[in-house]
Amino acid sequence: MGNVRFRPDTQRLYFDFVYQGARCREYSALSNTATNRRRMEKALERIEADIAAGTFDYATTFPGSKRAQDFDKARSPAISATSRIRRSDLPRFGDFSRQWALERSVEWRHSYADAVESILKIHLLPAFEDLSLDRIDRAQVMDFRRKLAEPVHTPGRRGGVLSPATINRVIGILHMVMTEASLRHGVENPCLEIRRLKQQRTDIQPFTLEEINRILGAVRPDYRPYLTFRFFTGVRSAEAHGLKWRHVDFERGQVLIRETFQGGRTEYTKTDGSQRELQMSGLVLEALRAMRPEGHDVNAQAFADTYVFHTRLGKPLDNTNFVYRVWRPLLASLDIPYRRPYEMRHTCATLWLAAGEAPEWIARQLGHSTTEMLFRTYSRYVPNLVRHDGTAFDRMIAGAMHGGLTAHRRVGNAP
Repeated sequence: MGNVRFRPDTQRLYFDFVYQGARCREYSALSNTATNRRRMEKALERIEADIAAGTFDYATTFPGSKRAQDFDKARSPAISATSRIRRSDLPRFGDFSRQWALERSVEWRHSYADAVESILKIHLLPAFEDLSLDRIDRAQVMDFRRKLAEPVHTPGRRGGVLSPATINRVIGILHMVMTEASLRHGVENPCLEIRRLKQQRTDIQPFTLEEINRILGAVRPDYRPYLTFRFFTGVRSAEAHGLKWRHVDFERGQVLIRETFQGGRTEYTKTDGSQRELQMSGLVLEALRAMRPEGHDVNAQAFADTYVFHTRLGKPLDNTNFVYRVWRPLLASLDIPYRRPYEMRHTCATLWLAAGEAPEWIARQLGHSTTEMLFRTYSRYVPNLVRHDGTAFDRMIAGAMHGGLTAHRRVGNAP
């Protein structure tokens, strides 16, 4: 297997691979950067796929190379014939992509596997299902991407237009399928060097403390602890719904984020970095203590494995049901502009920033591995940050929630 290597004396990258039993080195003019390495690694994948398929032309790939003349006669008629026979037997995209998804599913979370299946069914199979893998070229992919961006009403499109983020996900899945096809069958990957569409930055819309007070005061009593937890921990919906009592540590004042619940399944968190210990504020601690059923042995396994936030039947909350039966009607009744529940996460982050908590501490609470996303998303809410233990936030919230506010202020401007 070939490699992309770095030559110290010239400060340039080069290909190092084996062709017809001979070790070949072809030097580039590219410097040793991560971007250049990725470009050359993609090119090397294609070279090795062509070698495996018997279609590699050294002189065409490396014009002017001294090694090319050594392989002028490498592409014999017998090899070309073998290549043509192999390509005539290539699977169709539909069969290959389904097999690819089945094989790769063992690596994925269930929610991601569902997303891949949806993208294949709604977008990729209607466009490419009956085509042989070598019949899909760059022009077709570019035209397919153009059509995805057209304002045509199809199932799954809000307002009839797919967002750039969704289009990038669709092309990304196609890229993954065709990369595997290139490795297995030596076909050219038509998705190479197709750039991602630029995604417009969207402003977050955190709730004000006055809005939070109104929401918690008007929500059904059985949902008040849930919303208190969401507003003042910054957890994702799936993390809140997957929380079990065995992951609530009252002695240390911590909530352990270990599982999620979505799509009817309990599974691992979004990433390894999402596995974290949340420091509970006083309001959250009070809300969870009030929810703990009396007369139950909190150490008993039966209690420990029950969900903290659940329906009357003991099942985890369903996000769609919550949004349409509780969240939307609640905001409408209070005449508060609609925001998706995820804005509760943004709200908590801006509250921590307004309280002066350290960005490293906030990033850990949110499950981010670095502060990069924190500053990119909440840059205009960042004041001079000096503390890092959560106490400043606790004091600010305690005063606001129990004393109320006299003015309608955005949390980014809160004292």
